[in-house]
Amino acid sequence: MDVARSVNGVSVRLTEERWLHIVENHDEVAGYYDDVLAVVEDPEVVLRGYRGSQIAVRSYGPKRYLMVVYREVSPEDGFIITAYFASQFDRKKTLWRRQ
Repeated sequence: MDVARSVNGVSVRLTEERWLHIVENHDEVAGYYDDVLAVVEDPEVVLRGYRGSQIAVRSYGPKRYLMVVYREVSPEDGFIITAYFASQFDRKKTLWRRQ
């Protein structure tokens, strides 16, 4: 298990079980383990997700974004839910943007 610190200062866990779930459902992310953690720590944008989740976003070229969905369950603890590549995202859901 590895941990990244979100823009809110929360430790966000990436467990082996979650990583296996991610690569089984989104095989294009398989070589991006370290990137998934890095996107949580240093995103370009954080979006509002569903049911209290947040989505850290970083660009990987034109129209290619690594999206990492995570939930902060307390001020000290959180976990990664999934990660995937997308060609766009809804900027209206922006919670935080890198200055």
